[in-house]
Amino acid sequence: MKLLENKKALVTGSSRGIGRKIAEVFMANGAEVWGLCTKPSAAKADLEKVAADNGVKFHEICCNCGDAAALKECIKAVLEESGGFDVLVNNAGITRDGLSFAMSMENWQDVININLTAPFVINQIISYDMIHKKKGSIINMASISGVHGEAGQVNYSASKAGLIGMTKALAKEIGKRKVRVNAVAPGFIETEMTEAVPEELRKEWLKIIPMNRAGTVEEVANVCLFLASDLSTYVTGQVIGIDGGMGA
Repeated sequence: MKLLENKKALVTGSSRGIGRKIAEVFMANGAEVWGLCTKPSAAKADLEKVAADNGVKFHEICCNCGDAAALKECIKAVLEESGGFDVLVNNAGITRDGLSFAMSMENWQDVININLTAPFVINQIISYDMIHKKKGSIINMASISGVHGEAGQVNYSASKAGLIGMTKALAKEIGKRKVRVNAVAPGFIETEMTEAVPEELRKEWLKIIPMNRAGTVEEVANVCLFLASDLSTYVTGQVIGIDGGMGA
């Protein structure tokens, strides 16, 4: 039996990088996946093929996560259409890096809206359904930047630290209803986002990673698979670092 057989999962930011790989790994393990992205994606056809190859379905839904009101209506509609989710992965996120003294309010607010407010809106709706069914696993995509802070990322670090706090608080609120809430905190992972990192900075990061390499999206997805599955039924309120020892 596959680890997520007969389960339904909602994954935000599913069109690329970590989110796309999570969707693929979940479907390979038997889950029917709803992927949320801002606009119709080039990945849709490939994800539908992965779904078909594994005897499940993939549904792409589009909404601007930065618009809380629109997001709320979208998630309510998806919840009704799907009949409810067993797994939620709040993965969608953006960066608008810059030194704090020069950071615009727009760059601050955009990051907070998508990285922190959007997960709150989605968690509020999906967790309410999960607690009535007395089952479910919520996984929030944090970051090593939210654990230790990162220069030039005051907005991003704040949003991810806030997401960690949300994870721990929500886990305490709904644990008695058999709904688990955890966060994963990736370090330096090879994605489209990190491709833009200057080579000199990349070399400096590798120096402080005990495993001396960047992580892969599949390594992040596999930890999410563990948290989504019944292998982790006594794990909640945790922040699991996926950083090659960078945050040790």
